Amino acid sequence: MVASIAAITAAGIVLSGCSGSSPDSADDGTVEPATITFAASTFGDPGLGPRLQALVDEFNAEQDVVTVEAASVPFPTFGQTVLTQMGGGEGPDLIRFDMPEFSSAGSAGLLEPLDDKIDADELGLQEGPDQYMSIDGSRYGVIFDTSNYVMYYNTDLIPTPPETFDEFVATAKSTTQGDVYGLAFRQTQAEENGVWQDIFNYVYGFGGQWSDGEKLTLNDPKNVEGLEAFQSLYDANVIPKGADAATFRKMFAQNLVGMELNNGGYLVATRGTNPDLNFSVAPIPFPERRQGAIMAPITINANSEHKDAAMAFINWVLESDHQVELQEALGASSVATKTERSAEALEETPFLPVYDELTETSLPQIVLGFGAETPDIRKIVVTEVVAALQGQQSMETAMDNAQKQATDLVGG
Repeated sequence: MVASIAAITAAGIVLSGCSGSSPDSADDGTVEPATITFAASTFGDPGLGPRLQALVDEFNAEQDVVTVEAASVPFPTFGQTVLTQMGGGEGPDLIRFDMPEFSSAGSAGLLEPLDDKIDADELGLQEGPDQYMSIDGSRYGVIFDTSNYVMYYNTDLIPTPPETFDEFVATAKSTTQGDVYGLAFRQTQAEENGVWQDIFNYVYGFGGQWSDGEKLTLNDPKNVEGLEAFQSLYDANVIPKGADAATFRKMFAQNLVGMELNNGGYLVATRGTNPDLNFSVAPIPFPERRQGAIMAPITINANSEHKDAAMAFINWVLESDHQVELQEALGASSVATKTERSAEALEETPFLPVYDELTETSLPQIVLGFGAETPDIRKIVVTEVVAALQGQQSMETAMDNAQKQATDLVGG
């Protein structure tokens, strides 16, 4: 039964069923009726989209004050489309951003500050990802989902996963036979964003970092070490060179690739491609337990006329029962708070805890302190790395070149 006064609070604000013309909260602190939009590229995902829509439908059914309408924008154009709308004083009320666009929107003053609306300690937010929800000292978002990178491996080809980098290399080499490759990763300029995601794990897994938060450190020796490790696998001919991600992911599903580093979202896609594939996951076996993650904050548009209504939805999502529901909808991803996997979920996917245990050591795939400039830096770095892979220069020279070009372009 739909309640006229919903049992949902937003920083002490109660949703009220009374009518009114004002789009903001009433004088008594109640949220007045509103229809708000929630934009996320994931609503368009054929597997995940319907499950997220079901969560929105549940919120709408529990009360009759705030109605959330899902807005799907294709991933390739999502950031540009939404940021353009917001820059023009419009756009959706709620947005699930990826980290580069989140950084751009927050730095440009396009997001509503949430410092006085989110109590991280009271909510029990996971500190690892939550630390990246602030820009220049102000909170502009809260984690909607975090998809950690792990090592996927075919258990028919590789019964026991490697636990060190040396074992990783040896396994890749021994598995490569005939049409079967031990490993796959992106290595062409055409897949710039994908190459960045792949090399991120090598840089941070070998103790490097793209910046110290204030200055760029692209040519740090640890970065070079990680990238040389990446190149050693490229040179070892254990990957299907030239194959794009779509191709080698099909190969993984066809038992033609033994290992791949990917995020939690790959679980559903892999099962969808081949439900009978025997595979599992393990932590990436690099020297340091630090890996990339697709972190996606939920944010409020500073232009919204219904900020309190938007906050009510966020607080509803942050309630423990709904956090569990959201995580079950997401599959292998983590959410803002720690949750306990159901017995049913663990029976279906026993290795789900592997993803969850990595949340506190995962990092967003941006250049810290240069979030808004990450796309420009990424292009420079990937261009130089690809040139090194192709034998045009050493990886050390590549990173020296990248450091100079990026510093000249963005400072730092």
